[in-house]
Amino acid sequence: MRAAVVTSFDKPLEIQEVPVPQPEADQVLVRIEASGLCHTDIHAAHGDWPVKPTPPFTPGHEGVGVIERIGSAVTGRSVGERVAIPWLGYACATCEYCVSGRETLCESQKNSGYAVDGGHAEYAVAHADYVVPVPDGVSPVEAAPLTCAGVTTYKAVKVSGLRPSERAAIFGIGGLGHLAQQYAQIFGAETVAVDITEEKLRLARELGATHTVNAATGDPVAEIKALGGVDVAVVLAASPRVLEQAHASLRRGGRLVLVSLPKDNAMSLPIFETVLGGISVIGSIVGTRADLAEVFRLHAAGRTKVIYETRKLSEINECFDEVLNSGVPARLVFEM
Repeated sequence: MRAAVVTSFDKPLEIQEVPVPQPEADQVLVRIEASGLCHTDIHAAHGDWPVKPTPPFTPGHEGVGVIERIGSAVTGRSVGERVAIPWLGYACATCEYCVSGRETLCESQKNSGYAVDGGHAEYAVAHADYVVPVPDGVSPVEAAPLTCAGVTTYKAVKVSGLRPSERAAIFGIGGLGHLAQQYAQIFGAETVAVDITEEKLRLARELGATHTVNAATGDPVAEIKALGGVDVAVVLAASPRVLEQAHASLRRGGRLVLVSLPKDNAMSLPIFETVLGGISVIGSIVGTRADLAEVFRLHAAGRTKVIYETRKLSEINECFDEVLNSGVPARLVFEM
């Protein structure tokens, strides 16, 4: 089978012919139909984060496909079923986080495309208990971005405690942001879309944003404050400056939700304003299997729209450049 392989953090990925992996007793073999490209794949391939994957490996944690083989101990999954392989590839199921519904905090977890080979390949194996069924009527190319971009932003909106009639700002309209905006609107909020490109702001307006702010041509803090500030700010742009602007845009009692991971791993937090304003700072990491099932159900019901473009797996290095140069309206998906 063909797979995109990271052989070194300082080299382009290689498209290699490798053996089809064989499922262990608790795993399934999935024939990948579509695999979304996430910025995390680029961080993984470049070794950007403190805990690095070990080359050679295949990235990808938005893989969607059909089960072709099941391990001897697998129950509840069947050959021919379409499933998604998310970032949370495995968790222990017994720690305090797993048993309390916070499996994405499990300290024994293994992440798809990072600790184990992921979906940027024609086949992948995955733990049977951690794949998520894709509903009928949801195409693989739309299910793929929902598997990470969707569930990550859905979870961020959920943990923000966003309520109907509140105002939410989404900082960074792109692969994640265009979905975060839609979830905030589903929760009943007035939305403010913040970005530095008019094309993405136009997309935000088409998806129902009440307000748009071009941070390249104006002061986003001043413009949002002129609206009365926001109750929730979800930050999807990996820039400390954007994190700080989002904090400054909050009303008293506001909630700052951190999703993006800046390479330098730091931001300046004004303590007086945070304490006196009753500001909450919340870290949100992806979502659980239950969250992803909810994301799929919302999409199957026609509540969300996924903006994507398809590419060939052989174009993966060029696609990395597209993402890094902000040349993508929303999400790129590899069709196998």
